[in-house]
Amino acid sequence: QLHLMESGGGLVQPGGSLTLSCAASESYMSRRKIGWFRQAPGKEREGVSCSSSVDSRTYYADSVKGRFTISRDNAKNTVYLQMNSLKPEDTAVYYCNTNPPAMAYWGKGTLVTVSS
Repeated sequence: QLHLMESGGGLVQPGGSLTLSCAASESYMSRRKIGWFRQAPGKEREGVSCSSSVDSRTYYADSVKGRFTISRDNAKNTVYLQMNSLKPEDTAVYYCNTNPPAMAYWGKGTLVTVSS
């Protein structure tokens, strides 16, 4: 069964940067759209960014557009989320999944805390 594992979270000051990684347990990503999602305390999970497997098209939520960049390395079965100019409102647990997401593929996520 496919497993997706997120990593790279941590504590960062406002204006700082982090790069999250989503590693797949098998050569799966090259065939699927992969998205990043996040869930802030007390809020519902929301989509942040998505990368198409067929072409180079990407999607970004308005709240992160211009600050976050999604990329993928199919040879490494890994999708990345480069996050710049981080804001306190970016604080959340970040998850990767297929897009649309599948219940079976939700992992534990990686916590990003933006605070001074």
